[in-house]
Amino acid sequence: MTYRVCFVCTGNICRSPMAEHVFRRRIEEAGLDGLVEIDSAGTGGWHEGDPADPRTVAVLDENGYTSAHTARRFRSSWFSTLDLVIALDEGHLRDLKELARTPEEAARIRLLRSYDPAAGPGLDVPDPYYGGREDFEECLEMVEAASEGLLAAVRAELEERTP
Repeated sequence: MTYRVCFVCTGNICRSPMAEHVFRRRIEEAGLDGLVEIDSAGTGGWHEGDPADPRTVAVLDENGYTSAHTARRFRSSWFSTLDLVIALDEGHLRDLKELARTPEEAARIRLLRSYDPAAGPGLDVPDPYYGGREDFEECLEMVEAASEGLLAAVRAELEERTP
């Protein structure tokens, strides 16, 4: 049975595609790519059909990640097929919890940086959209730092499913 993870930010052109590609690499490196599917979406549909922001693409490419992407909006109907929905900031977390139709669906939503033990009290990944290149690089650093803890959590979930 495939374990499904979806990363969610505002427009699905900066943070969530970055998290999707970073985590996909972690899953591949762990040898779990046949067991885990990774996707991303936005809470809004302003950029549906667009590629990732060129600055996101540049930072991903320069750091050896894939970057092919088409933005889309998160739909509440997706909860039924997802095991984990990862919000990139508190605003996304609130929006997603409002979309959740049951307590079980709401329980699948987590903040990405909650998986980074060094994150401290502020768990938002700041939106780099209105910033410069350094903001996109900082976003990548935060995503990479949280991805190891997320990988450990997903691996533990997969082990629980295996009889």
